[in-house]
Parts: sequence; C-alpha cells; structure tokens
Amino acid sequence: MAIRAVLWDVDDTLFDYGSAAATGLSRHMEAEGVPGGYRSAQDALDAWEELTQRHWERFAAGRTDWEGQRRDRARDFLGRPLSDDEADEWFGRHIRHYEAAWSLFPDTVPVLDALATAYRHAVLSNSSLEHQHRKLTVLGVRDRFESVLCAAELGISKPEAAAFHAACEALALAPHEVAYVGNEPDIDAGGAVAAGLTGIWLDREDRGGRPDLVRITGLDQLPGLLACNTRFGAPDTFG
Repeated sequence: MAIRAVLWDVDDTLFDYGSAAATGLSRHMEAEGVPGGYRSAQDALDAWEELTQRHWERFAAGRTDWEGQRRDRARDFLGRPLSDDEADEWFGRHIRHYEAAWSLFPDTVPVLDALATAYRHAVLSNSSLEHQHRKLTVLGVRDRFESVLCAAELGISKPEAAAFHAACEALALAPHEVAYVGNEPDIDAGGAVAAGLTGIWLDREDRGGRPDLVRITGLDQLPGLLACNTRFGAPDTFG
C-alpha cells in the first residue's frame, strides 16, 4: 500500500539543533564565563554535549522527568550543588541564548512545500510537547503538522514501537502507510522499521555504513524517494 503520511523527527532533522545548542551555550558562557574545571570554551561545549546525551538517556528510561534532566545537566556542568530554583534560573538564562539561535535547515521548508499536497504530516519527538510546539510555532511551521507527539507526554520514547504506533493512531493510519524521517539510524529509522513503518535515515553528514537502512543525505531527496516507494525494498537508496 502507498505511503500516505510522513512522520517527522524535529531536532537535527527539520531544526538545526546542533548549531543552535553550540551557539546558545557559547553566548551563555560569554555572558557568565566558562565554568571552573574546563580548560577552554570548547572543552565546556564538548562536556555539555556529553551531559545532554547522558541525562537525555536517563529521561528516556524514565529515571527522571523533563525538568529533572535539565536541572541535573546544569548541576553537572557547573560542578556544584544547586537548588531546583538555582538550576532553573541558570537553565532559563541559557535557554534565552539557545532560542535566539534557533533556525530550520535550509531544505526544511522546501521539502514541506513539495510534499504538502501529496502526504499528511505529523511529528514524533523524544522531547516535550510544550518545548516542541513552541519551537515549531516560533519557526513558522507548526501548522504544517496535524499532530505533535512527544515522549514526555506519551511516557514512552523512540525507538520503542509503542511510540511510533501512538503517532500512527493519531493519524488513524496503519504503520505500513507511514514513513518516518529522522537523523538517528537506530532510534529513528531502525525503530520505525521495527515498528512496521517505513524508516528513512536522514544522514546529513553522509556517514553511511548502514546498508540495512533506507538513507538520504538531504531532504531534497525525499520527494523522489516517496514517489518511487516501491524502491523501499532496497536500503541505502542514495549511496
């Protein structure tokens, strides 16, 4: 059966999270200084990236909540105890710099325009609904998506099959009628395939090395891939 809807990841797929995160933290440190214990701003950026991944995994596993993972990131990054209010205030100042750096990838709006009439669209993100709804609204694309589902409210996260199935249920479509596009080979594309969807790995850095997955290196390749969806049986379509 033909693909009827595209389900999207947000961060590092539609939204340039990596650039915004690095720019936001750099500006935050320019305003408040590099925390003690780091030899340079780059060391601090590298540590922040590692801490973000570590505490995100705790959140995804249900060992903390959305606010808790933010507070613990702040405490670990600064290397000192903070009350909840102190951590929230520090993170709030950081968020203002981060949000000022928000931007979509250049190929995001063109591909949404190209696919607007042929496919339905929704979002499934390992984030919180408040956060992603605001982000998509500020960036001017929230109205492109019928629904936005997020791990914080679902209580389950990608790559769990139940997360993908919840998004399909929101669209009232069977998994085989939905394609999922995301930048993570296992969490996004692999998880979608295991859940019965068509998983498409957006490999923007052209890393390759996953011949088991359907792969594109830019969103400009997606309309042609979807139009010839019989080719989904041949992974790594674009090399």
